[in-house]
Amino acid sequence: MPQGPRGTRGNGADLEQVLQEIPGLGEAWSRLRSGGPLVTWILLAVVVGLWLLTGFYVVGPGEQGIVRRFGRHVATTTAGLNWHWPQPIERVDVVNFEAVRRIEVGFRSVESMRGPGALRPSASGGSQRVPAEALMLTGDENIVDAQMIVQYRVRDPAIYLFRLRSPEASLHAAAEVALRSMVGNSKIDEVLTVGRLKVQQDTAVFLQRLMDAYESGLLVTEVQLQTVDPPDQVKDAFSEVVRAREDRERLINQARGYQEDIIPKARGEAERVLREAEGYREERVLRAQGDAARFKALAAAYRAAPDVTRERLHLETVEQVLAGAEKVLVDGDLGEGVLPFLPLRKPPPAPAAEEGAR
Repeated sequence: MPQGPRGTRGNGADLEQVLQEIPGLGEAWSRLRSGGPLVTWILLAVVVGLWLLTGFYVVGPGEQGIVRRFGRHVATTTAGLNWHWPQPIERVDVVNFEAVRRIEVGFRSVESMRGPGALRPSASGGSQRVPAEALMLTGDENIVDAQMIVQYRVRDPAIYLFRLRSPEASLHAAAEVALRSMVGNSKIDEVLTVGRLKVQQDTAVFLQRLMDAYESGLLVTEVQLQTVDPPDQVKDAFSEVVRAREDRERLINQARGYQEDIIPKARGEAERVLREAEGYREERVLRAQGDAARFKALAAAYRAAPDVTRERLHLETVEQVLAGAEKVLVDGDLGEGVLPFLPLRKPPPAPAAEEGAR
């Protein structure tokens, strides 16, 4: 078949040559060519129309379409039906920026081990530890086994596509660097116990700072330390130390509880004794003051009427002495033959008589 006047790819001759090379389509093309130029133009219009229709694409909710024209970013499209110039002029990459993704540092879960070339899961659990990533050195030169999960999402799809060759691989390496840095700045006791939350928070901040410096377009949403344990070779020794510390804390708490219980009781008892002493003091003082006032009143009355006062004091004393005694009145006319004391009360029954009565 003769070549077109330009002799370059894209003219009529080249299109005819391509169609002739396709099995079954070359013969149909030849028959259409024999129909005249009008049929050729109609066929070309249909082909161009079908080519333009391939430019329609759909962007779902939570996604963005990044349009590239000859490799250069020219537009960003939102959710809905959109159109772009078909390939090879333009191409579209649809990126989900709301989906939360995750990477694992120090271990691999079952989901991550299902891919080709992945690690085999351990027989005891659903994850496989990666010692090269998990073992790291603390600030006091001890080794710990740390495993971490990083959750992230795409913050800027355009930067995510164009700045880094492999953003996920960069994030994984940066996460390991961040965790090693934070663990290296902490002591082993802090990492294993009270300082674990701080290490987790500082790792998240440092990791986000690294990813921003890399211009990755990723946002770290959460960092979770799964396990932070001593190596298997010394785990038993560390467990003994932890148990000893727990016993120490338990005994300290018991002592503090006893202290909190006995001290308030002692303070309450001291306060009670003090209040009783103060009450006794007030009572004695008031009684002494009353006795002194009474004595002064009697002295004044005695000076005014000695005989009357003496007789009144005598009668009051007899009244106090004989207040609980039994009195027997005997008429003086009975004579001296009457005994001065008569057992007027009925004597109580004898014990033997009481038992016989029962």
